[in-house]
Amino acid sequence: MSNNFIIIPFEKKLINFFIDLNMDWLNEFFEVEPYDLKILNQSESLIINKGGYIFFGKQNDQIISTFALIKRGKRSFELAKMAVDTKKRNNGCGNKMIQFIISFGKKNNWKEIFLYSNTKLKNSIHLYNKYGFRKIDIEKKSPYLRGNIKMKVLLET
Repeated sequence: MSNNFIIIPFEKKLINFFIDLNMDWLNEFFEVEPYDLKILNQSESLIINKGGYIFFGKQNDQIISTFALIKRGKRSFELAKMAVDTKKRNNGCGNKMIQFIISFGKKNNWKEIFLYSNTKLKNSIHLYNKYGFRKIDIEKKSPYLRGNIKMKVLLET
């Protein structure tokens, strides 16, 4: 990956990238669930206004990726809605995003970051494992129908 990949914070004018990149990813691998539509269509009120974050990956002045960190507890955040443009995958972007996420969490004194995924996403699971995310028990009523694995990384030692 070229060195000009940067991660930038949420701006209202970029919201359609958050929606479009995620809709493309969901339609490619699964199907769009009602919970996805709720989060995507109300992302500012359900994520930003509740103490969470949305970030974008930018390369050559083009938005190529996105992810959200949803506040789920005082020092607990869910990594959600991570997506990369189809044409820009497999170039190190995922590594840079996960490194940023963990660093951002530590800098903000978070206890943990967790996520829901699906075991068919072998590359994603490998990436999460590489950065210390470990499988934990998943609730019987996971927020995502497609979610069959829950992983967490502890940021405190």
